[in-house]
Parts: sequence; C-alpha cells; structure tokens
Amino acid sequence: MSLLADHLADLPAPDLDARTHVAERADDILRPAGALRRLDQIATWLAGWQATATPTADRPAALIFAADHGVAANAPVSAYPTDVTGAMVAAFDQQVSTMSVFARQLGATTEVIDVGVGEPTGDLRVEAALDTHRFDDITRTAFDAVDGLDADVLIVGELGIGNTTAAAAVTAALMAGDTAAWVGRGTGVEGAQLDAKHAAVEAGVRRIDGVTDPLEVLRQVGGAELVAMTAAIVAARHRRIPVVLDGYICTASALAAHRANTAALDHCIAGHRSSEPGHRRLLEHLDMEPILDLDMRLGEGSGAMAAVPLIRLACAGVVEVATFGEFLGPSDEPAEAAAT
Repeated sequence: MSLLADHLADLPAPDLDARTHVAERADDILRPAGALRRLDQIATWLAGWQATATPTADRPAALIFAADHGVAANAPVSAYPTDVTGAMVAAFDQQVSTMSVFARQLGATTEVIDVGVGEPTGDLRVEAALDTHRFDDITRTAFDAVDGLDADVLIVGELGIGNTTAAAAVTAALMAGDTAAWVGRGTGVEGAQLDAKHAAVEAGVRRIDGVTDPLEVLRQVGGAELVAMTAAIVAARHRRIPVVLDGYICTASALAAHRANTAALDHCIAGHRSSEPGHRRLLEHLDMEPILDLDMRLGEGSGAMAAVPLIRLACAGVVEVATFGEFLGPSDEPAEAAAT
C-alpha cells in the first residue's frame, strides 16, 4: 500500500454540531429566507470542517506544485516549450505572477513547491509517469507542506507545461468512455498540436487498459504536480482544513482521491469552472457547483483564489449579520396580547 493510499483509508468527518449551528443561524438571519442560500451553504460547509460556529477565510494559503512532463518534452501537446515551467516558477519567486498579485491583494500566503522542474516524468504514452519511490517521495513533500501551514482555507494549484494532457489522461482512464471528450485546448493548441494531444492521451489510456486502482492510474499517466495536489488535498483533510479546488488539472487530481474513497472530497469545494470542456463534465460528475464561472483557464490556483472574497463574504454574512431574535429581541407578551 502506498503512503497516499494509507492516508485515504481513514478520513475525519466534519463537526456536525458546528454545521447545524451555522445552518440554523442562517435560517434565522436578518434577511428574507433563502436570499443568500448559496453563500449560506458555503459558510455552513466551512463551519463543519473548521469545527466552529464562527467560520472564517481570513488566513487563506495556496500551495502551488511545479513539475515538468515527459510527454510535453517528446510530443507537441502544448503551445509552449517545457522550459516555460521554470520561467513561471521564477515569476512566482519574484512575486510578479498573476497568482502572486491575486494573493497579495487578499493577504494570502503562497508557496511554490518544486516537485520536478527539470526532472520530467516518464512519457505517459509509452511508460509510467512516475516510479513508486518517486510517487511516495512527492506524497511526503506535499504532506510536509500542508503540515507547515497556518491557514483556515487551502488552495492547491499547479505549474507544468503539458499538465492538461496528463489531467485528460487521468480523467479519461478513470471515467472510461470516449477519450476525446476529456481533451481540451489547454494553453491554446489547435490543428496538428491538438491532434497530437488527443493521440498522446489515447496512447496513455490504451497502455494502462485494465488498471483499476485510481492511485495507480495517477502514477501511470499523471504527473508529479498532480500527485502532489492529490496528496495535499488528503493531508488537508487530516488537518480539517477546507480546500478550494482550482481548474481541470486540480480537479483531475482530486478525482483520483475520490475514486479511492468516495468521501475524500467532502472537505473540498470547487472555486470555479474553467473553459476546459473536461473540467465542466468532471464537476458535473462530482456533483460540485463552482463558486465562479468566468471561463478562466490560467491554472496556478488563480481561479480558486478569485473565489476567496466570496467565501469571506459568506462567512461574514452568517457570523456578523444579526438574526431576527438578536435584532428585535425576544417577545415576552403572549400571542393573544400581541394580537390585540
């Protein structure tokens, strides 16, 4: 059993008392019943995992995992060369990336964790992306990163040229059916490049035909950052930190955990729905209603970070707004006297 499989076997449940308290408060809040139903649901969900009647999103943290892919080095599946991954990491280090700016505006912490930049995975078309030792090493790295957080909400994101190819291969292998339905344009590929991407995903899925273990699928046709995101999601569960999922790559990583344990994503919420058709289908399969739907497709955790202000508003809208009882006060008069 892998380290990740071991941690997926025993997962904590939400605090039902905290969740019930917030749900009941939301029903009595000083506004028409159901007026902010979706936001109230978010606050209630958050309360259950934070085990508190006063949920917050004041200390959001983002872990961005970066890695290179062998399939991108050997096939034209991306609009950009693989060395762009390293350049993107450098932009994070200099705090000039989009995600860095988003996080700064919200007072969020971000950490980029190199799990394979310059060390590409195996070419998923013809060989396993990762061996078992590297799979466990990446899992440990992600676990350690989550253990070091001081956060009330976690965002997981990725950097890696070619990772929509890996995400499509993981999803297609786990979902079965038409492989082509899970392949999108990613960084904007079209024509021959898009054909190459379709062929790569199909080859990878065909190579592992018959593999049913979802974590083995992730090892075979995923990528280092996909494994890290899956592990971070599971590690956050053990620390009871709610997770905001980003786009297609992140959600494909989450799917592997869900297939291993159908309760594995109960502490997760979809931050947004990207323009990738596979992401939209995947969210429907997981029965996840995204907070935002803005056709974003940057990755890096940016879509999930963009949802944080609404999560904050959801919390404040239940915790800080008075209930009818708090605002009007209890009525000591019998109903008959009040009627007269």
